[in-house]
Amino acid sequence: MKNRYFPTAVGLYFNYFVHGMGVILMSLNMSSLEQQWHTSAAGVSIVISSLGIGRLSVLLIAGMLSDRFGRRPFIILGTASYLIFFIGILYAQTIFVAYACGFLAGMANSFLDAGTYPSLMEAFPRSPSTANILIKAFVSGGQFLLPIIISLLVWANMWFGWSFLLAGAIMLINALFLLRCPFPPYPGRILKPKISQAPVTGVHHCSLIDLISYTLYGYISMATFYLISQWLAQYGQFVAGMSYTQSIKLLSIYTCGSLLCVFITAPLVRKTIRSTTLLMFYTFISFIALLTVCLHPQAYVVMIFAFVIGFSSAGGVVQIGLTLMAARFPQEKGKATGIYYSAGSIATFTIPLITARISEMSIAHIMWFDTGIAAAGFLLALFIGYRSRAESQHHAEAASTAQ
Repeated sequence: MKNRYFPTAVGLYFNYFVHGMGVILMSLNMSSLEQQWHTSAAGVSIVISSLGIGRLSVLLIAGMLSDRFGRRPFIILGTASYLIFFIGILYAQTIFVAYACGFLAGMANSFLDAGTYPSLMEAFPRSPSTANILIKAFVSGGQFLLPIIISLLVWANMWFGWSFLLAGAIMLINALFLLRCPFPPYPGRILKPKISQAPVTGVHHCSLIDLISYTLYGYISMATFYLISQWLAQYGQFVAGMSYTQSIKLLSIYTCGSLLCVFITAPLVRKTIRSTTLLMFYTFISFIALLTVCLHPQAYVVMIFAFVIGFSSAGGVVQIGLTLMAARFPQEKGKATGIYYSAGSIATFTIPLITARISEMSIAHIMWFDTGIAAAGFLLALFIGYRSRAESQHHAEAASTAQ
């Protein structure tokens, strides 16, 4: 292998394969967890919101500390926290214990993000967008496989908890593998002496307007696909009239779309198309797809929608936004990750609370709510694209003047 960090990258990606399962485990096992915790669907949704709070509570500080102390400790801490969640949620008999376990899972996600995204950008400095987008491929892989596993468990009349234990077993094996893998040097170890050097021509720096724009986009992009991942199955069952087994397979269709997008986008951002162009294009498709499914909630439309929205909202657009923002923090990628995904964590906390209230009126209204979010995201992506293009033109004019 030309890159000695390739095995490390494989291990990091497999963590996100399991994370993809973890994100939707509770929503796909909602009926079983309702009985175990003696609560309703709204109660389970509130527990799901704890992932967002837990993630938000430590993400920013974890990102900053990973710049100083390295990536490996936070990756190991994240896998350990996830293992506790997978086991603890099965023993939880009340919504309060379940909420604590969900909070820990959110922290685990933060620890993984703080260590993984910077590690990949440092291990593959020539193609950071591609390296980050591939994370989404593994997340989608986990989300594609889990509904199939749960369908088999239902068909075989087996305990729902096996899906949690399988995810935990994969993460444990992968953690042992990562303990033996090398990690790239991090800024706190090798880059501080270089800070005093003259800045490189053409490097973008983050103004307050750009910082706010990317942070808001982090919230909106996460909210758009997170809402779909939590409510798509229920929408198919209770609005489009699909059966339970058919409705949970919508998530597999959704992840097929996201996987296809990853494999199309990864080479594009590396060689051909500007990342900001893809940001605007994918966000626009998400808006149109959501508007269509709200206006025509038939089963066949929902199936097509699941693929399209997976392609546009969950195929790497969140990671593209992060890579664009991290480019403006060349010495503080962990900090950039913390800021961007802190906004996303607020989404994973607030969206379940908002949708829990909306679901008491109508699940159909949830998709209209997501349509509004996607519309705001498209307008914001247009603004980011305009700012990026204007700054690139400014740098080009400055370079030609200097010559």
